Amino acid sequence: MFSVKKIAESSSVVECIPSEYVYQNNNSNEDYSIILGDEEAQNTTIPTIDFSQLISSNPADRSKAIQELGTACADWGFFMLINHGVPESLREEVLRASQKFYDLPDEERKQYEGGDMFAPIKCGTSFNVNVEKTFLWRDYLKCHVHPHFHAPSNPHGFSETIKAYCKKSRDVIGELLKGISISLGQEEKYMHKVMNYESGFQMFVVNYYPRCPMPEQAMGLPPHSDHGVLTLLLQNELEGLQLLRNDMWIPIHPLPNSFIVNTGDQMEILTNGKYKSNIHRAVVNKNATRITIGTAHGPPLDDVVGPTIEMIREDNPPAYRAIKYKDYISLQQSNELNKKTCLDYIRI
Repeated sequence: MFSVKKIAESSSVVECIPSEYVYQNNNSNEDYSIILGDEEAQNTTIPTIDFSQLISSNPADRSKAIQELGTACADWGFFMLINHGVPESLREEVLRASQKFYDLPDEERKQYEGGDMFAPIKCGTSFNVNVEKTFLWRDYLKCHVHPHFHAPSNPHGFSETIKAYCKKSRDVIGELLKGISISLGQEEKYMHKVMNYESGFQMFVVNYYPRCPMPEQAMGLPPHSDHGVLTLLLQNELEGLQLLRNDMWIPIHPLPNSFIVNTGDQMEILTNGKYKSNIHRAVVNKNATRITIGTAHGPPLDDVVGPTIEMIREDNPPAYRAIKYKDYISLQQSNELNKKTCLDYIRI
């Protein structure tokens, strides 16, 4: 099986990486090469949202959290979520289970390799090896977990762990959508209705970034925005997520037991640009394997998504053409991952 894990474990890969993994930004004349230093990064942190306040019965606490949530979505498109109620034991177990999946023999994982773009379980490497000029230092597992649940049967207990984790993830996202709805000046079930959340699409993604001997030459995931409405991200103890702000890359330093949440392209479309998706990337390291667990939440695949009536005004006409969510994902997945080019494609 073709995988970065196998390359990283090869005795021939000690001090260098294969030339096809030397990352070059072939898609843009813009070079966002400035990375904030440690001291600057510590003083430039993404907003923190206290989930316990967001669901509080105290009106003042909830109102404060909703206001902060709206500001985070409008100004950053990223925030840390604390006091979210997802047990630390479950978070740790899903990370352990994901590592166990990649410890399986190649033959065990190969059954999920290749196939259709929308295969309910898909295991692969890089992003789209069919069109990429250089490959990414990343393996992945993608599982469709809602409205119908799919997961590998091995390793033992993997499917049950994913199912429990994804249920908790949906509960958290559901409450965030209520807060976002109110922050938009709508009733709390507004986002649930306009994106048909109860029947919506949810994907569970394991990103596996092995130790890289030349991290400055490779890339885990290039600059991009996510295709869905909201993404909930869990990672092991290794950092690597960076977001683009004011033409500078800001390293994200998650608080202990927190989630990273970001808005996606469907959020930007639905809100007609009020809450924008943000460009981010994943860099790799030379010390150890980094694992991240992303749960992406969006409308049903066959739903046509466009700016909602409530977000359109005479001085703010529709900024995006409506498009079926499945077609939007296909547009992104069929090409190289490149900033917000898919959103630009439907921009009016």
